[in-house]
Amino acid sequence: MERRIKLVILIVLGFFVLPTHAQSENQPDSMTYNADLAAKLGADDYGMRQYVMAFLKAGPNRDQDSSEAAALQRAHLDNIIRMAEEGQLVLAGPFLDQGDIKGIYIFAVNSVEEAEELTKTDPAVKAGRLIMELHPWYGSAAVMKINEIHKEIAKIQI
Repeated sequence: MERRIKLVILIVLGFFVLPTHAQSENQPDSMTYNADLAAKLGADDYGMRQYVMAFLKAGPNRDQDSSEAAALQRAHLDNIIRMAEEGQLVLAGPFLDQGDIKGIYIFAVNSVEEAEELTKTDPAVKAGRLIMELHPWYGSAAVMKINEIHKEIAKIQI
């Protein structure tokens, strides 16, 4: 009987102690959590936000001569820079293999439709050299800081 009473006491204490411990683990650390930054970046309670990810794929029209392809690439990069400066594009980069997926974009927009409108501004898409496959994506709101940090670490700006 005494053993049973001890077990009941332990169970009851568990109901009071464990929730308090679990609750404190889920609370932000006042030394690290920055509510102003979270709000500025559009972060939810988990530090995450919605984006739209684009896979840049080889388009149906890839038969440009080398000078036309180079001009399209320059215009494509200029468009990337413009969208990044306007805060619409937070990440872009090519894949290094020779597959059909040529690169990715991560747009800081709330819908695939908004991202679709932005992809229409890309000269390589207009020329049919690239096509975009768009997907809603949920990721860290810290991604919003990539372009700012990149400027500080790139010796050569494109």
